Amino acid sequence: MSKIIAPLELTLAIIKPDVCRNPFNLELLRQMVLANNFYFVDTKVAQLSRTEAEKFYIEHKDKFFFNRLVTFMSSGLLSAHILARENAIKHWRELMGPTHVYRAQYEAPLSLRARFGLTDTRNATHGSDSPDTARREISFFFPNFNMEEFYKYQEPYFRNNEVMFDPKHCVHKIKDAKAQKI
Repeated sequence: MSKIIAPLELTLAIIKPDVCRNPFNLELLRQMVLANNFYFVDTKVAQLSRTEAEKFYIEHKDKFFFNRLVTFMSSGLLSAHILARENAIKHWRELMGPTHVYRAQYEAPLSLRARFGLTDTRNATHGSDSPDTARREISFFFPNFNMEEFYKYQEPYFRNNEVMFDPKHCVHKIKDAKAQKI
């Protein structure tokens, strides 16, 4: 009897400006993502305006760190990714480690935030915390990405590992050129 493989889950991952300022660290972090069996479905390098950062982090508007967060997130380039994997949200959050860098260094020393984070705001990465949040955050950075079409036409190729990594564009591409055009 063959094992039924569940559909891959999608999440948004952001590599923050503190890491993107150092190309070596950016590449090292991306390699760690690959080593943890994530697929890069799409990648975008962007710089948010302050207004865009405020809109993205609107749920934190009344928190004491909001101004510091949006100022930092609009301070330079960031690298946004749609990642796929079984239980992607859970695994991405584990790989990132605790939000607070010092806690990450103590509790999860091999996590991304422990290795690349500088402060609680400059903590290297961001990740969606639920499927609904992932859907909203993915549409913020990738407005033309259609999740339903991904699951219908592309996800089976990813799930069956019929993709190859394109390091130049930091994205996995379907090996079958005909399927790529769907």
